[in-house]
Amino acid sequence: MTNKRICFVTTTSVTIKSFLIGQLEYFYMRGYEVTVICNNDLQLAKSLPSYINYKPVEMVRGVNSANAIRCIYQLYKIFKKENFDIVQYSTPNAALYTSVAAWLARVPVRLYCQWGIRYVGFEGWKRQFFKLLEKAVCTLSTYIEPDSLGNLNFSFREKLYKPRKSRVIWNGSANGVDLVKFDISKKCYWNKLIRKQYNIQPDELVIGFIGRLDKDKGINELLQAFKKISDEYQNCKLLIIGPDDKVEGLEPEIYKWSKSFDSVIYTGFTTQVEKFIAAMDLFVLPSYREGFGSVVIEAEAMGVPVIVTDIPGPVDAMQPGITGLTVPKGSVQPLVDAMEQMILNPKEREEMGKNAFNFARTNFAQEKLWDYILEDRDRLCNTLILSQREKLDA
Repeated sequence: MTNKRICFVTTTSVTIKSFLIGQLEYFYMRGYEVTVICNNDLQLAKSLPSYINYKPVEMVRGVNSANAIRCIYQLYKIFKKENFDIVQYSTPNAALYTSVAAWLARVPVRLYCQWGIRYVGFEGWKRQFFKLLEKAVCTLSTYIEPDSLGNLNFSFREKLYKPRKSRVIWNGSANGVDLVKFDISKKCYWNKLIRKQYNIQPDELVIGFIGRLDKDKGINELLQAFKKISDEYQNCKLLIIGPDDKVEGLEPEIYKWSKSFDSVIYTGFTTQVEKFIAAMDLFVLPSYREGFGSVVIEAEAMGVPVIVTDIPGPVDAMQPGITGLTVPKGSVQPLVDAMEQMILNPKEREEMGKNAFNFARTNFAQEKLWDYILEDRDRLCNTLILSQREKLDA
């Protein structure tokens, strides 16, 4: 019996390196022939095991019709030649190009991993345009798997697809949380290490954020809220982990203030985010839109309570009032109030941290999620094989 053939497609290599490397190897070890398609990345090409096939296709972010046509044609040629059983795609541009190319090439299983819905944060004509694109991707896909129940229910309300062609795997998330990497037994050691590196005193309370410096991540509200907090509580620090070489949609005045204020610490990008989370007393994600919000379960896995906006995705990654608090998106004062509640109630914060660890470990352990994902891909392949047999028998 030949191996089942699966192809993973994303716009950029960052998604592969950040989320999928371990999962690719897991699939190979369980009888799948694995191919990955993303932008041309020499570092990725060198780091991938030889048994994982890599086919670069440059998919430029943003709306570019010439690039879109070129990408669709390149993907179509690959799909026609390789005869994959499953093509799995995520991220906005890759999903659009791949769903069209895979449909044209008649790939049997076209699986859209809906890790976030782009138009959620848009308004007016822009929202309508990107909703049409989202609906087109869903229509061309044979199956859709959002990574949170919140986004699944949102999609039903928006009539993007029918329940019969969609489901959430286990409790959601794209890749779960690696409890070996996010090892809570090392928390005290990492806490001291990071605090020493950034001159943070043991009695100072650290509020953390992980992600892009992007308006949609709620950075403006976070900085404005922390400015108010720091006026009232001088023993607080804000630790911002993520690339700061590309700033999008930040209000210049508040950003300039944050860069000049000693209590706001920008660390830049790191591959060892677990060490920085260990130094936090509280994690905040005031995002406008998320597929799931993997950073939330990563913080919880390190025993850190969270504050998130009450949007699909992050609210599925925590338990309001038990592992953390929720606030409305785009609002500063509710975020200030939530931060203050956490600052003034250390026992509540500690209890939420314990609950957070147990919640993440029980519901989002990575290898357990991979087992469920494998079971799902086997089911899709077996359905395909059965369908082909029925056609031959007809």
